[in-house]
Amino acid sequence: MKSAIVTGGAGFIGSHVVEELLKKKFIVYVIDNLTGGRIENIKHLLKNNNFKFIKKDIRSVKISNLKNLKQADYIFHFAGKGDIVPSINNPREYFETNVIGTINILELARKLKIKKFLYAASSSCYGIAKVPTNEKNKISPLYPYASSKYQGEECTLHWSKVYNLPVISIRIFNAYGNRVKTTGAYGAAFGVFLKQKISKMPFTIVGDGNQKRDFLYVTDVAKAFILAAKSKYVNRVYNLGSGSPKTINYLIKLLDPNSKKIYLPFRPGEPKITWANIDKIKKELRWKPKVSFEKGVSFMLNNINYWKNAPLWNKSKIKQATKTWFKYMQKYEK
Repeated sequence: MKSAIVTGGAGFIGSHVVEELLKKKFIVYVIDNLTGGRIENIKHLLKNNNFKFIKKDIRSVKISNLKNLKQADYIFHFAGKGDIVPSINNPREYFETNVIGTINILELARKLKIKKFLYAASSSCYGIAKVPTNEKNKISPLYPYASSKYQGEECTLHWSKVYNLPVISIRIFNAYGNRVKTTGAYGAAFGVFLKQKISKMPFTIVGDGNQKRDFLYVTDVAKAFILAAKSKYVNRVYNLGSGSPKTINYLIKLLDPNSKKIYLPFRPGEPKITWANIDKIKKELRWKPKVSFEKGVSFMLNNINYWKNAPLWNKSKIKQATKTWFKYMQKYEK
């Protein structure tokens, strides 16, 4: 049986990758310190004989602690600090986790002589990009989260060049779906909106709501990573999105067409549109998105109670949470 290590496997995307790997009869080892991930995301897998959970921080994992992993075929690296807005306040924490932590896992991969290392990169490396955005677009990270994730990718490609470690880096655009993060930090629109819907509170919309995001359902993300792992290709960078961006206003319409809305100032440093050119991944991996945006949103509404304990955000709380963001990102106002 093939085996895989999934860092951040109790998190949003990681837990879906774990499920897909188990369906394909992999032995799966999850490394997660549960600061961002949730045990509830993998609780249903704990009795599976092919599933092993290791509670460790990626910065402290050593091969000496993981003697039973020496036959691992792949590493899927999803662990990291993922909330964007708080990275302005805590840059050191983001670089320690997303860069130093990645180096530690790359060293683990090198010592284990794995067949392929899959890095979960971020489309935020492009900054405010020309659209549709391909892999050759100018790199321009505008805030610490974006920079730390891109430097993690640079390390991944460097380990490939120097140590001949087979790697693939996949720049994820706007992944959404069941189990999307519900941390205490102000973050992704879905977690904010679903809690507001549960609480019968107005939706807080940044800007005029006409900004577009390239939303891709999480199971499509997971399947792309596994195709990349099993493919003949190495040392590649791929964009991963739907290739069909949707407006925030359309998302609100799907969530609750009769909802009340509160409009907040547009945040500088955030693009008006994200739009992935996915020609490369479609051609080389023969991957394409399967879950429509409408269907994906319906899946989340059917599972809305998952977000009942998420933080409830209102206008004043968001203003306070983004105060530092506006201070440092104002330079990007157009």
